Amino acid sequence: MFLPSVLAASSFVEVRPGLIFWTIVTFVIVLLVLRAKAWGPILSLVEEREKQISNAIESAKRERAEAEKLLADQKTAIAEARREAAETTRRVQADMEKFRDELMAKSRKEAEELKLSARREIEDQKAKAIAEVRSMAVDLAMEVAGKLINERMDDAKHRALAEQFVQGLPGATSATATRRSA
Repeated sequence: MFLPSVLAASSFVEVRPGLIFWTIVTFVIVLLVLRAKAWGPILSLVEEREKQISNAIESAKRERAEAEKLLADQKTAIAEARREAAETTRRVQADMEKFRDELMAKSRKEAEELKLSARREIEDQKAKAIAEVRSMAVDLAMEVAGKLINERMDDAKHRALAEQFVQGLPGATSATATRRSA
């Protein structure tokens, strides 16, 4: 029982030159067939894959460079937009300040014109009132003088006649009352 396994083990260790020769010949034939039929297509596939990877790397480098350029352009554009916005804001503020100053000057001018116009109106009304009072005084004096000429009166009659005349004037009642209280 132990003997056949020993014999089988010895056949593996035994050197057979014919088997070695035919194994080498078979290996060389398989190698030539594989080289002719499989090695070329495998190498061409590997080379094509290598080219695709190389192209993908180059494309990625180009796209990265382009992206970096676009990023730099965008940063420049953003900085320019911020600068323009700041400049526009500054101009708008300056325009608003100028407009406010112009509006204030115009308002002051209009207020001054209204003030002068009101003063002129007051002076005109004052002059009219003085002229009217003078006219009324002249009329009163002429009427009193006319009555005095027609009739000789004493001082008490003269006063009573003047007060009667003044009370007959419109708005003279309050002026007479003011004069009497003073």
